[in-house]
Amino acid sequence: MPEKGLQKHARALELDKILKLLASRTACDDAAQAAENLTPSTSPEEVGRCLRETDDAYVMMARFGAPPFGGLANVINSLRRAQAGGMLTMAELLKVSGLLRTLRAVVDWRSKSEGVKSCLDDRFSMLMPNQYLENRINNAVLSEDEMADSASQALQAIRRKIRTASSKAREVLDRMTRSSSYQKYLQDPIVTIRGGRFVVPVRAEYRGEVPGLVHDTSASGSTLFVEPLSAVELNNQVRVLQSEEQKEIERILMELSAEAGSFADTVIRGYHTAVELNVIFAKADLAYRMKATLPKINKNGRIVLKNARHPLINPANVVPTNMELGAGFDTLVITGPNTGGKTVSIKTVGLLTLMAMCGLMIPTAENSEISVFDQVLVDIGDEQSIEQSLSTFSAHMTNITGIMKKAGHGSLILLDELGAGTDPVEGAALAEAILESLRAKGARIAATTHYAELKAYALQTPGVENASCEFDVETLRPTYRLLTGVPGRSNAFAISLRLGMEPSVVDRARDLVSQENTKFEDVVQSLEDSRQKLDAEREQARQARVQAEQMRRDAEEKLERVQRDADSELEKAREKASQLVARTRAQADALINELEDMKKQHNKSLTAEQKAKMKAGMRAMERGADPVKKKESGNYILPRPLKAGDMVLIFDIDKKGTVLRPPEGNSKEVLVQAGILQTRVPVSNLRLLNEKPQRTPIRGVTRNVKSCATAKVTTECDLRGQTADEAVMNLDRFLDSALLTGVDQLTVIHGKGTGVLRAAVQQHLKRHPSVKSYRLGTFGEGESGVTIVELK
Repeated sequence: MPEKGLQKHARALELDKILKLLASRTACDDAAQAAENLTPSTSPEEVGRCLRETDDAYVMMARFGAPPFGGLANVINSLRRAQAGGMLTMAELLKVSGLLRTLRAVVDWRSKSEGVKSCLDDRFSMLMPNQYLENRINNAVLSEDEMADSASQALQAIRRKIRTASSKAREVLDRMTRSSSYQKYLQDPIVTIRGGRFVVPVRAEYRGEVPGLVHDTSASGSTLFVEPLSAVELNNQVRVLQSEEQKEIERILMELSAEAGSFADTVIRGYHTAVELNVIFAKADLAYRMKATLPKINKNGRIVLKNARHPLINPANVVPTNMELGAGFDTLVITGPNTGGKTVSIKTVGLLTLMAMCGLMIPTAENSEISVFDQVLVDIGDEQSIEQSLSTFSAHMTNITGIMKKAGHGSLILLDELGAGTDPVEGAALAEAILESLRAKGARIAATTHYAELKAYALQTPGVENASCEFDVETLRPTYRLLTGVPGRSNAFAISLRLGMEPSVVDRARDLVSQENTKFEDVVQSLEDSRQKLDAEREQARQARVQAEQMRRDAEEKLERVQRDADSELEKAREKASQLVARTRAQADALINELEDMKKQHNKSLTAEQKAKMKAGMRAMERGADPVKKKESGNYILPRPLKAGDMVLIFDIDKKGTVLRPPEGNSKEVLVQAGILQTRVPVSNLRLLNEKPQRTPIRGVTRNVKSCATAKVTTECDLRGQTADEAVMNLDRFLDSALLTGVDQLTVIHGKGTGVLRAAVQQHLKRHPSVKSYRLGTFGEGESGVTIVELK
């Protein structure tokens, strides 16, 4: 616990109000008391641990909701009495049961969030539910004044006998009330109970006609409640049984109390842990209500608050502010008009610092920093004391004197209206001297003032920075924004003019102000104009950055969407290809089987009709296996008959090719070279291109060589296992053959190995006049083990 003087400083910053808000979020009186008794820690390690606990609780509450702490009750005294051999009442046992139920519910809640690791797990592991004791109590005790029949077999038997004896006694009296000889003596023909015994209401004047014991009279005295002699023995039996019942109940209570006492230490330890957890989760709940964040903690006196909000001001009215202290300067001098927010600014710094030191998250933006101080000392508000006969100035000086005695390197000192309440010249000098003394002790200081001398002091002194609360002269309202690095202006002349004061009076006042002060105010105004211009430019840059970020996100989303669509189309294509392959394989198998049957039946010789049927089946299978959707050919007519070497367009697949052999006889198909493939294409599917033939297959060669038109076309050259010289020679021969056949893309297989053969091949391709380009293979082509060559 801090000393009394430090408690006063915390109250001046209204930490006690924050702790009361925290207490209102707890579930039991002990947790509320613990919350109100929280004190700021001066250990960075302890502050960091408390903040981590609060943050973990915050994360778990966001994902799984709050733990069910309702039902926490302090039963320590009851359990200690039971542990000492005392008997607990049914109400006390029900409270013990309620506590056990709450502990079990909290443990069950944690078990549902086991996937999230937390520094609170050690505390959760200390909660030891005792469902056995909980069920024993709940099965025996129905309410604070009722024990269940099933609490024991003896109690059940006694109550059964009580019901039987009561039924007999009532039956005797019921016969009396129905008897015509007795009805005239009764006030009402009913049976009632007085003092635990069955009686009948007898008129007072007929008292002697109904022999028995009088147990009660009515308020008017006209009715006597008489227990007839015939029912006395039966009522006595009921009373004896009721006495036995009470003894059995006490025995059961003693038994339950003894069991509760045997588990007292475990239950009490679980209760204390649950109270601690309740306070931690109350901190998290308060952070959620305040939209608070987890600050960074340091010990070097650096405070960086981003969009800080005073937690006790209505969120709809509070203006977020930025403030730094202890980074480039150790003292901040805040100036500005009254009601401009100066006092709120330094109170916000002090209060948020104390909150963080208590393990509470603070209402700021992310990445704010708080330093852990040994003490936070403040002089805020009117400390005038009538009892001590002190003026405002004297009260302030008394407080500041005490602060100066305590101040040290680990102190945060907040001073409101420093030096006010006395002669301005002396007050300003005294304020400057106080700041110098406190700075010499290594303290971090934030002070508010109206003195222009302190503005100049801040401008001229390293480590001291000016700040001001912005004021809108047009609306005569403060904006409550804190501007670090900008000294505040009094705005007295501008405000007076806006309020209707005669301009001549204001001009005269300006003349009376010293020339140095006027120059200083002009410099301040220039700085303010520059700041506003920079703020506008910074806002424009921020908007541009936000817009660029949005465009980047849109582009990424579009790319992701296109990728998803492409993957979907590829998957569809794979499925369709699989279907085509399966269907084609089935057709091929059928043709093979049919061919085998024909060979067996006709001694391996096929007639022309059978051959034509087989070819037709193969063409049908080829057309069915073609996944390319044919385009409509339209009414195109070739301008002239095709001849070898013509450049044509295969219309349905939009692929260029070269005519190798025009149609012969009645055939309407043309042999076309399209890339590395030769295929027969119907004449109607070709479009004659007005392009110069790339290469025309050579015919009519007079030398004794095999015509390329009939030679087998190959597009691969395997050089593996050859020396570099052999490979180059065979590659050159392969390229010549390809040029003759009209192939324009080749695959040279050289293997991966040491890379010598690949280098020789590529060096030769680089010099070859007919090679347009070459590249290594990609995945599915052979990768670095092959080179893909494109001819001119």
